[in-house]
Amino acid sequence: MTERQMQIGEVAERTGLSLRTIRHYEEVDLVMPSARSKGGFRLYTESDVERLMVVRRMKPLGFTLDEMRDLLEITDRLSSRRGDPSTVEHSSRLRERLDAYRRIADARCETLRAQLTAAEDFAGTLRRRLDQGA
Repeated sequence: MTERQMQIGEVAERTGLSLRTIRHYEEVDLVMPSARSKGGFRLYTESDVERLMVVRRMKPLGFTLDEMRDLLEITDRLSSRRGDPSTVEHSSRLRERLDAYRRIADARCETLRAQLTAAEDFAGTLRRRLDQGA
């Protein structure tokens, strides 16, 4: 059975990314369309959409394009090595690198939570001032 393919507009709608952003991610080698139609239109699969969603989720955490590319390469290499006992040591190093990204992501999420708390406190202060007739 052939995997369903989508044009860029449907992918943009599903991911919440603009056409321009998706094309940019292709230009910088983060995500490549799985195929092209006879007319030259980009065609994406569900796997491509999942990959774009990974990139989208990394963006607010401040990861650079190089870091995104590295992380995607790590996950690609780990996926391609599943069940291959000859690559246990190499897979272990990849998992260590992946865990380093996880730790960075966790720390950045904590920073964002603190920033959100401060922003909510500030918004609350403004509401109270308005309620008091500032």
